[in-house]
Formats: sequence, structure tokens, C-alpha cells
Amino acid sequence: MKIQQVKNRTIIENKFYKEKADKLKPNFNKNIIHPISIIEMTPDVNEIHGWKSNVVEPAADLKGKDFGKGDTFILDFGKHLVGYLTTNIKPVGSPPDAPLHLRLTFGEMPVEVAEPFSNYNGWISSSWLQEEMLHVDVLPEVLSLPRRYSFRYVKVEVLDTSAKYRVSFEDIYCNTVTSADSKNVVPLNSSDKELNVIDQVSINTLKDCTQSVFEDGPKRDRRMWLGDLRLQALANYETFQNNDLVKRCLYLFAAVPNEEGQIAANLFMEPQLMPDDTYLYDYSLFFTTTLYDYYMVTKDLETLDDLWPIAYRQIELGLERLDERNIVKDDETWWSFIDWNDDLNKQAPSQAILIYAMKKAKKLAQILNNKETYRFLQKKIEDVTESTLQHLWDKDVEFFVSGSDYQVSWASQVWMVISGVLDQKSNLKLMNRLLTEKPSIMMNTPYMYHHLAEALLLLGEKKKTITIIKEYWGGMIKDGADTFWELYNPSNKDYSPYGSHLINSYCHAWSCTPTYLIRKYNL
Repeated sequence: MKIQQVKNRTIIENKFYKEKADKLKPNFNKNIIHPISIIEMTPDVNEIHGWKSNVVEPAADLKGKDFGKGDTFILDFGKHLVGYLTTNIKPVGSPPDAPLHLRLTFGEMPVEVAEPFSNYNGWISSSWLQEEMLHVDVLPEVLSLPRRYSFRYVKVEVLDTSAKYRVSFEDIYCNTVTSADSKNVVPLNSSDKELNVIDQVSINTLKDCTQSVFEDGPKRDRRMWLGDLRLQALANYETFQNNDLVKRCLYLFAAVPNEEGQIAANLFMEPQLMPDDTYLYDYSLFFTTTLYDYYMVTKDLETLDDLWPIAYRQIELGLERLDERNIVKDDETWWSFIDWNDDLNKQAPSQAILIYAMKKAKKLAQILNNKETYRFLQKKIEDVTESTLQHLWDKDVEFFVSGSDYQVSWASQVWMVISGVLDQKSNLKLMNRLLTEKPSIMMNTPYMYHHLAEALLLLGEKKKTITIIKEYWGGMIKDGADTFWELYNPSNKDYSPYGSHLINSYCHAWSCTPTYLIRKYNL
């Protein structure tokens, strides 16, 4: 054991877990991709974020052009990429008597190369905006950027040369990187062409987020978050089958809990393994459910046996938050994620997630023949479920309520259905009422829409699920997505919890699950 002191926390590093994770480092698959078009961006109120890309000429025509001070061009690579950009720059005219000053702007969406980043006014760091300002002192130069970028579009601005020379860009390409192996993916070949497209965009999203770990987003935050990992793992089992990477991620999370044994919400990989100082009630519980999902696919009893103690510790910590009524305490001392929605009260959905996680833990205890823990969890599930029905079910409105204001939200109903607090018939009535009455506390992320879809599938509602998948994820594709986005609110397409859609991630792990839903449930 190694102890780290980080910002008033004590991190207990488990060397055994870390060494197991290190042995599972993946190999990378690389590919050279060239741009397909030179484009221009034009304002268009009918397009998402107000910008439309228009093809000017093929990218191959770039070789016959040269550029001087103030010149700009935008390249479209035709699809979302994650990797490293290289360009071969040559001087044209007199010998260069001053450095070349360049600005390169990378965009996952047209808006990112259409609007200047100086317009950004969000509350998270502008350093996530993908831009390089650089001087090239010696020409010709094969310029390879050391930083990995996530993009489809690249804007090249020649800020200055000198009056005596111009420059040409003889070759520009991206060396893409992913640890996902597309050869393992079985084509869907559905008779429903729209589902085929949605499935492929889901796979593209997962592939670009699959790096040395399962990242949440290759543009931002480029970290491993537990909530994303859980959903990535489910999609992975149905597609790339990179199960050793799931195993690696589980061991990494287990390797660095805090002094109470709680697993952090996300991890940094560089310069060394370190947990963030964010701890989320629901995410910690998802470690246990992710381990359960992994075991059910792989039957890897050794890993289950290794990780069971810390998985069960997350359940114990979750139970410690219950009050004398067996209801999750809702005050200023905790944070549960659930969804990006400032108006959402998290008590009831967190209560449901605790029940859901306990049920998974109970099954693991049974597999491990841990009879005492099995009996304890069985009794606790019964007690907490009874308390949930007594204190959080409102018979008058026929919805679960949350917090001191008795809030009715989509998230509360969805998670209560997934956790099985009610019987199947009552769950079906609840979901039909939810879809009919549409409470005002809505959902803002593909993360929460995934849970809505899965709740319906658990009730056998395939047609309704297909409609939601086509309207929501299909809506993203109609709005220009070739990988699925971190955030999408069809009624407010400029929504961002960060204060600006420029900083949103347009390739995000928790959005990749339609491929899981379609394949797992035979849609």
C-alpha cells in the first residue's frame, strides 16, 4: 500500500491492483487519414449553432496553392478523427527572411472553426478549446503537432510570413489512434437502414473514446469517468469486445480509493495515476454494477474475487448515507450526478441507484458463496425498497417524488423502474404515465436518455424505444453528428451546462449506447 496526501485527502494506493492494470495496457491501432475537401462556413439559422459547411473544392487542389499573410482555409476530413496532425510546409518565392506565424483551429463541429474562440464566455477553462498558435523558424518543415486532437475540421490561418515569401501546404494528414479493433465488430445489417446508421455512429463514438483507457471524451475531459465507463463497457461487449480494457479500468479505479475506501468519480492517467477530488454518490455505486456486468460477460472469477472487497465497500458507503427512514439524506454534504440539470433533485434517483447496485452486489455475493453478505443484502434491499414506497411514492400524483419540494422528474421515474421498486405491471403504468404527462424536469444528456430507453426495454417496449432512439440519437445525426454528442436537448439545441456550446464535447462516451441497446435487445 502507498499513501498519497492530495488536497486534504488521503489516497490509499493498492500496488497489487495497479500492477494488474499496468499489465493490461492496450496496443494502439493507427491509420493515416487525409482531408477530402476545402470548405467554407456560412451562417445558416436552420443549422445547429447557426453554421453550415459548404464544399469549395477537393482537398487535393491544396497542393497547387500558396498562402501569405492574412490567408485562411478550412479543411474537412469527412469524418470525426482522434489523432495527431502533420503537414509538410514549403516556402514559395524568395528565401524566408522571417518565421512563419500560424494558427491552427480544430473543430468537431462547424461552429468551432466558424466562430472565434475569443467569443467564448463559459465557466470551464478555455484551454480545452482546440487551437495551436506557433512559429516555424526554418522552412521547409514537416510539422507534426505533439498534442492529440479530436476533430473533423481544421482551420489554417497564416498570421504572417514576410513580404518576400508565401507558403504552400504540400500534404496534411492525421495519424489516428485508438485501442479499439474494428475487425472484432460484427456488422449489424438490420433491415432498418436508420438503425444501421445510428449503430455505426455509436460505434464510431466508442472507437474514438477508446484509448489507453475508456475516456469520456477525446476533446474534453480526456479522463476516465466511472459513469461513462459503465456505459462504454456495455457497448464494448456488443461490438469491439475489448474486455481486457474494461478489466484494466476496473483495476485502475480500485487502485486509488480514498481513506474511507470510496472510489473517485474519475481518474487522471498522467503524469501518474491519480484520482480526481470529485466523489459522486451514484458513480461510486456504479463500480459495483460495472464489475457485475463484466463478470456476467467474461465469467472472470479471479477478477471478481480480487475486486469484490472494494466493490462491496461502495455499497457500505452508499448505505451509510441513509437516514433513520432508510432514505438517502439530501443536504449540502453530497453530490450525485444523475444528469446535467441544475433544477433536478437527486434524492429519489440516487435512492433507486442504491437499490439497483445492492441487487447486483447480492448476485455477486451469491456467485462468491458469501452467504452472510447475501442474507444481509437481501434484507437490506427489502427494507430500503419498503421505505422507498412509503416515503417517496406519492399516491395522489402517482409518481415518485424527490427532495423537500416533492419534485417529480423524468430521472426519478426512470431509475425507479430500472431498480425494480415496483412490480412489472406497475412499472409499465408508470412509464406510460411519464411519457404521457411529461414532467417539466426533463433530461438533457444522452446519458439520461440511455436510461430512459433501457427502462422501456426492460418492460418489453421495443417500439417505443426505437422511436426514442430515432428521434433523439437520429436527431443528432440529422443535425450533423458523425459521432454522438455529450449534450443534446432537442428543444434547446444550444444548451450547455458550461455556459457555451463551443466547449461542449461532440464525441462523448456516454452517448455511444444505441449500439448496445440495438444489439443487446435485438431491435
